[in-house]
Order: sequence, then structure tokens, then C-alpha cells
Amino acid sequence: MTITESIIIAIVEGITEFIPISSTGHMIIAEKLLQTHDDAFTKVFTVAIQLGAILAVVVLYYKKFFNFSQWKFYAKLAVAVLPALIIGFLFSKKIDALLDSSLTVAIAMLAGGIILIFIDKAYKRPHIHNENEISFVNAFIIGIWQCLAMIPGISRSAASIIGGMQQKLTRNAAAEFSFFLAVPTMLAATVYKLYMHSKENGSFTSDEIKLLSIGNIVAFVVALLAIKFFITFLQKYGFRVWGVYRIIVGIVLLILIYSGWLKS
Repeated sequence: MTITESIIIAIVEGITEFIPISSTGHMIIAEKLLQTHDDAFTKVFTVAIQLGAILAVVVLYYKKFFNFSQWKFYAKLAVAVLPALIIGFLFSKKIDALLDSSLTVAIAMLAGGIILIFIDKAYKRPHIHNENEISFVNAFIIGIWQCLAMIPGISRSAASIIGGMQQKLTRNAAAEFSFFLAVPTMLAATVYKLYMHSKENGSFTSDEIKLLSIGNIVAFVVALLAIKFFITFLQKYGFRVWGVYRIIVGIVLLILIYSGWLKS
């Protein structure tokens, strides 16, 4: 992987991680189009640069993350992340196998797009406006929804936001809780991936550390901008436009796959 490739992939991660269009799916596409080497480091890189993205959430919402008097906030996140930890641990190899499938991404993009087009109308009359009103049962169910994102192309953000709205959260409350939930979820995934890489392949080289550092810095800066944009956009337009975008991308991917331009 070159520095230019690491920057491009990090930009894709930063833009797409918190928008319901699937960061994993877009990074898989970016890697295939860039024809990066399908090696152990590339696979760990796409997960490790999530640290930069989640740091953006902590910085933007630092008052919530560092208000230690609000213990229920941390407890709800712990309850919500539990399903992903269990399923991720039990099925990690099967999940990794899906990451090589462009066809899976294309189908998931289409399916998720159709759902997002109708999501605003499907869940009307929300009554939970912030994380303080979210119960532990709400948090756990949202965590179960998030597990759908282990299928590449589904989008962790989309799955958890839809789960939040199904639990009667407002659009903004569902989006913000999705951001908060990303921190423990992605931190756990990153630490596990780094540990497994070190165990199986040894320590990182100086060049690999440089690429990881650049990737995380770029992902952090881009994610800061993307989160602010998404919240403002969401308040005005809802999810429909993201649904249309996903459908278009899904169709384009299917065309590229079946024309031979992209491996399935």
C-alpha cells in the first residue's frame, strides 16, 4: 500500500463511517478499484483507521464522553455494544470472508437503499429525544440491529439508526446514539484486529506504522467534517436521498461485476 492509497482509503472511511451508506462497502470498492494488495496489512488498515474516525466523535461530543457523573450513559453504551461483541467473537472468520465479496456489498447497498427511502414514513411519532430518555432495553435492541452491519454494505450507521427509530427515537437522537455507539464498537473491533494481526504476523514495520498514522489523521479530520454535515443535512432532508444514493451505487456495482470490471 502506498501513501496515496492510504490517504484515499482514509478519506473514504472518514466520509462514509457516520453516514448510512456503508464505510466498509465503500472501502472494499476503493481497494478493488485502486487494486491495492490483498494482504494482511491492508485488511487490518481498513479497520485500524476507524480509530481516527471515532476520535472525531469523542472530540465533537466531549462533554458527554467526559461527564463521569452520568454513569448511565456509559452503561447504556456497554449494553448496546454487547450483541456485537458476542456475535463478532463467535463468527469473526465468517465475517472476514464476506469482506472479499463485491456482490454482497452490491446487494446490501440496494436493500439498505430501499429501506432508507421509506424509513422516515415508517416510524412516525417518535417520543425519545435524547440519550437520557433511552432505556437499557432500547439500547440493547439497537445493539442487536447494529449487528446487521457485519454484512459488508449494510452500514453500521444505517443499521443502528434504523434500530433507534424503530425504538421511537427521533432522527437526530437515533443518529447521535449511533455515533456514540460507534466508539466502543469500533474500538473493540480495532483492538481485536490489531491483536490478531500482531499474533499472526508479528509487529508492524516502520512503514506500516507510518501508513496507519497518516490514515488515522486523515480519517479523523474528514470524519469531523462529515459528522457536522450529516446532522445538518439530516435535520432538513431526512434519509431519502441516502436511500437513492445507495440504490444507484448498488446498480452501478452490479453492472461493473457482471461486465467483468469488478470481481465478485
